[in-house]
Amino acid sequence: MAAVELCAHIARFLASLPLQAGSKLVLAYSGGVDSEVLAYGLSEFAKHHPEFHYQLIYVHHGLSPNADAWAEHCQTRAANYGLPITVERVQLTLGPRVSIEAEARKMRYQAILQHLKPQDVLLTAHHEDDQLETILLALKRGQGPKGLAAMGQIQMLPLGEKGACLQVRPLLDISREQIEAFAQTRQLVHIEDESNQDDKYDRNFLRLEIIPRLKARWPSIATTASRSAQLCAEQQAVVDAEVSERLPKLLTEAHFTQQTVLKLDELATQTSEWQGLLLRGFIESQGFGLPSYVQLQQILQQLMGAKEDAKVQLQIGDCVLRRFAGMLYLDTVNTVSAAPRITTRELHQDILALLTQASTRVEDKIAPFTLATTGPRLCLPKAGEVVSLRYQLPGQFRCQPHFRDKGRELKKLWQECAVPPWLRAEVGFLFYNERLVMALGLWVEKAFCAQGDDVGLKFDGQAIG
Repeated sequence: MAAVELCAHIARFLASLPLQAGSKLVLAYSGGVDSEVLAYGLSEFAKHHPEFHYQLIYVHHGLSPNADAWAEHCQTRAANYGLPITVERVQLTLGPRVSIEAEARKMRYQAILQHLKPQDVLLTAHHEDDQLETILLALKRGQGPKGLAAMGQIQMLPLGEKGACLQVRPLLDISREQIEAFAQTRQLVHIEDESNQDDKYDRNFLRLEIIPRLKARWPSIATTASRSAQLCAEQQAVVDAEVSERLPKLLTEAHFTQQTVLKLDELATQTSEWQGLLLRGFIESQGFGLPSYVQLQQILQQLMGAKEDAKVQLQIGDCVLRRFAGMLYLDTVNTVSAAPRITTRELHQDILALLTQASTRVEDKIAPFTLATTGPRLCLPKAGEVVSLRYQLPGQFRCQPHFRDKGRELKKLWQECAVPPWLRAEVGFLFYNERLVMALGLWVEKAFCAQGDDVGLKFDGQAIG
């Protein structure tokens, strides 16, 4: 492709997107030669398409003493292009085992995502040589087809609760040489990040040491590697479709937490290959990062090889995996509660105060008590009775739920009600004086059930979560 044709290539690509009038095209703009060329192409496209909104975003990481000058450069260039620009400053959290590259990329995307809505489009200036780097890094990590598929030219970008938007890479089939030739022809001024010459970073090592030698031997290797990535992406799409078909049959809703869990007995009926694929699909469907191949094998070995009553708990990144009652539970690390410090809490006798003060103490959700005349419900406290909420009752504590004819130890009822061990400390027990009257979200004590048409208290919330 001749340098002069690159601008038309960008315009054709953008025109082919399913854009709505009023959509915003947001460019992740670093001021490097790649994003400079894309910014120029975007400005030319904008002249002919005023029905869209446009925005450049420069993320200031503060890692280089030149970062302020680069931000000013980007603002100047954006003014020349007639495109609005936003400079976002981020603070990286670095540690002994934290990759600067990964942390900078994470913070960069977080800063950009706040400017996007589902109808918008994020443009990034990745090109064919970047794709080759990504493929080589995937090989280095031992990744399968999903990783080797590398970057797609058009992908969906999750926006959290807002949904998702398009992320596009108009230059992904364009070589670095073509981009640099275009920039020189149009006399585009761009910045040079000095960190790009530091080969301690894996991508720089590939860019500076490995890829030039590969291209010297095989000049078209970036193009052919991209073709392999596309084939891997097609294969992965077929696998993903089959996983989407099979996985729902292995899922159910946990009785106590109402969260989606994986039935391990159903997983055991699958071949070992499909066990891995379905487990990965389950983890991904719950919004967690995928485990490595080695981690996946360790998870399967411990889950499938453990005895029925064995306690299995593993942590992969920010995900905690637990086995309980034949089910696999996934939870976020930072939402796993520590044991409550308060084991007894007195509540005001006034019923309205009771409704607002009683809490399951998970994520600050208030336990919603309502007054009712039907169904299992708690009789109202008598005048002078002290109402209290307690936690962590001993396993030998005897209870008699409304659904049982005889009393039973709490440790047996935990199992009967399928309450996961790691959540039992979070279950509140309501007392009138020293008598247990209700286990929140689980049962009313039989001796304290409201009778006939009497008004009683009903706990209408989820037990946990």
